[in-house]
Amino acid sequence: MAMQTSAGGPASANENAVQRFVRAAEIDTRMVGMLVAMLVIWVGFDIISSVLRPGGSGVFGGSFLTSRNLWILLVQTSTIAVMTTGMVLVIVLRQIDLSVGSMLSVVAVATGVLQVFHLGPMLGVGHPVIWIIAVAFALLVGAAIGFFNGVLIAYGQIPSFIVTLGGLIAYSGAAFLIASGVTVAPMDKAFKIIGGNGPLASIGPFWSWVLGAVGCVLIVVATIAGRRRRVRFHFTPKPVWAEFLTAFIACAAVLGTTAIVNSYLWPQRVAERYALENSIPIPPGIEDRNGLAICMAGDKVVNCVDGLSFQTGYPIPVLITLAVGLAMTFIARRTRFGRYVFATGGNPEAAELAGVNTKWLTVKVFTLMGVLVGISSVIASARLDAATTALGTLNELYVIAAAVIGGTSLAGGVGTIFGAIVGALLMQSLQSGMALLNVDSAYTNIVVGAVLVIAVYVDQVYRRRVK
Repeated sequence: MAMQTSAGGPASANENAVQRFVRAAEIDTRMVGMLVAMLVIWVGFDIISSVLRPGGSGVFGGSFLTSRNLWILLVQTSTIAVMTTGMVLVIVLRQIDLSVGSMLSVVAVATGVLQVFHLGPMLGVGHPVIWIIAVAFALLVGAAIGFFNGVLIAYGQIPSFIVTLGGLIAYSGAAFLIASGVTVAPMDKAFKIIGGNGPLASIGPFWSWVLGAVGCVLIVVATIAGRRRRVRFHFTPKPVWAEFLTAFIACAAVLGTTAIVNSYLWPQRVAERYALENSIPIPPGIEDRNGLAICMAGDKVVNCVDGLSFQTGYPIPVLITLAVGLAMTFIARRTRFGRYVFATGGNPEAAELAGVNTKWLTVKVFTLMGVLVGISSVIASARLDAATTALGTLNELYVIAAAVIGGTSLAGGVGTIFGAIVGALLMQSLQSGMALLNVDSAYTNIVVGAVLVIAVYVDQVYRRRVK
C-alpha cells in the first residue's frame, strides 16, 4: 500500500529530478509561484526606486527593501489580510461578499461616533475602558451586519451577489448618515495603539525575539505532530529530509521577519517626543534647521536616541493578523464547522443529503465575515486616528483579489488561510510599491484589476490540468 501511495506508478517514471523532488516534499507549486512573484515585485520596486531616486538604503540601493518600508508594509497589509481570511470561507462556500468595504466604513464610523461623541464626554477623555467598549461594539456591529446578510442569502434565497451588492451601496450611505458627512476624529489614545499608531504600538525588540523563538518551537512541534498523525492513520509520511527542510525554511522566515521589524528604529522626532514626555535624558546634539537634534558617532550622523534602544519590533496590527490567521486556520482545518464549509463548497447537494444544515452554515459564515470586518475596521480607524466614510473604499476588490491570488477557487471547495494572507501581502506590495514611485492611483487600480483577472485565469488553467 505504501509503495503505491509514494511511488505513483508508471507516471512517476517519466518525472525529472525536479518533479520528483516537488512530489516527495509535497510542495504547493502555486504557493511557491506566488512567493517567487512577490520576491520579484519587491526586488523590482527596489531597483526601480534606486534608479529614480538614488541614495536609498534598500538591498539594491532603493527605497522599497528597507526596514522602515517593510515594517509599514506589514502594518498596511493587516486590514486587508484579516478580512481575507473570512473571504476564503465565503468563496469556498460558493458565495461572495461585495459589501466588506462599505461594511468596514459603517462599522468604523459608528465606532468612532461612539468614542468621540458619547463615551468621551460621558466617561472622560482617556478613560481606560473606552477602547474596550469601542472594540466590543465594532465586533458586535460587524457580526450583526454579517448575520443580516447571511439570513437574506440563506433563508431569503437571494443570491449573495445581489445581497452584498446592495450592501455595498446601502452601507456606504449609512456610514455617511451616521457621520453626518464629516470625519470623526480623534480616536481614543489607547485605541490608536491597535492600529500601529504611535511609539507604543509595537512590542519592542526583546518580546519580538521571544515571539520569534516561540514561533520556531511551534513550527517544529507542528511538524512532528503532523508526521505522527500521518503514521497513526496509515498515511505515507514525507521524507525526513523534506520535513526538516520545510521546518528550517519556515523558521528562517520567522526569524528573518523578526530581525527586519527589530531593525526599524522609531523616527527621530517621535523618539525625542517620547523621551521628553517620559523624562528620559536625550544625549546632547546639535539642532538642525528643522529643530531635530543631530548626534555624531565618528563621521556618521546618528539618531540621538539610538542609545535608548527605541526599536519597534512587531507592531500590534501584525500580531492581531497573526492571531486571526492562526485562529482561522484552526477553524478551517480542525473543526466540524470548517469541514462542513469545505464539504458544502465541494458539493452542496451531497453535503445537504449528508445532514449538513447548509442554510444555517451560510448564516454562520457571513456572521464570521462580519466579525472579521469589525476587527479590520478597528485596525484601519485606529491607524488613521479617524473614521471616514471613504475608509473602506475598494477594499472588497482587494480582499477578493487577495483570496483568489492566494489559491482560493471561485468554483468553491478549495482555499487556504495562509495562502490568502500571502495574497494580501502581494496585493499590498503592488500598491505600496507604486505609491512609493508616485504612480497615479488610476494606474494602480488598473494593475490591481488586471492581477485579479490573471489570477482567476491561472486558477482555471490549474483546475483543468488537475482534472
